[in-house]
Amino acid sequence: MSTPSEPRPPHDGQALEPIRVLRPRRTDALAELMREFQRDTGREPAGYESVALPGKPPAGSEALTQELPPVTRESRRRAGGVPPGAGLRRAAVAVAVLAAAVIGFGGALLLRGEHPDDTAAPAPGPPRSAASTPDPTPTPPATAPVDPDGAGTLREGASGPEVTELQQRLLRIPDVYRDGSTSGRYDPTLTAAVARFQLWYGIRGDETGVYGNDTRAALESRTPAGVS
Repeated sequence: MSTPSEPRPPHDGQALEPIRVLRPRRTDALAELMREFQRDTGREPAGYESVALPGKPPAGSEALTQELPPVTRESRRRAGGVPPGAGLRRAAVAVAVLAAAVIGFGGALLLRGEHPDDTAAPAPGPPRSAASTPDPTPTPPATAPVDPDGAGTLREGASGPEVTELQQRLLRIPDVYRDGSTSGRYDPTLTAAVARFQLWYGIRGDETGVYGNDTRAALESRTPAGVS
């Protein structure tokens, strides 16, 4: 912590005043020089006097200068190599092209509105008669349906001597077609008997209840012909 300074004794002498130092300026020296010149010559300085130079005026004087012509837009175009009127011609060509495009577009719209059905599909003509224009593609002959289980396959709804032979052979297998009829019709009872024979003897090549090639071979091998 700072301690307060001790009080100074009072000064009994005369107080000092600030001294102002004046320094001469450059302009003051020039003015003083002019005043000395006036005192020596004894007259006031007069105005400037024009002095005519003998002979021709020196090069670069104002007498030899000429006034340049004003710069205009036409002079600028000539200086740049652009012929006068080129800008107007370009503008006229652009306007003409634009007008032609607008007129062509409008004409196309008008023509499309007057003929709306030009792009429609043509109307079908009268049907051709079979006598006048025969069909060049011949009709393929009808073929008999192919049995998916093979030729000679019998299924429910069939009838004939082959069904009768099937019934007779099944009667020879014990408990397969017990007390079955030999009417020659492939009825549901015969279908059940064929399915039972396929299940008992493990025949899987034919559809269940359908007397196909695999079922026929298995049944004929177990019931020889001529044996009742």
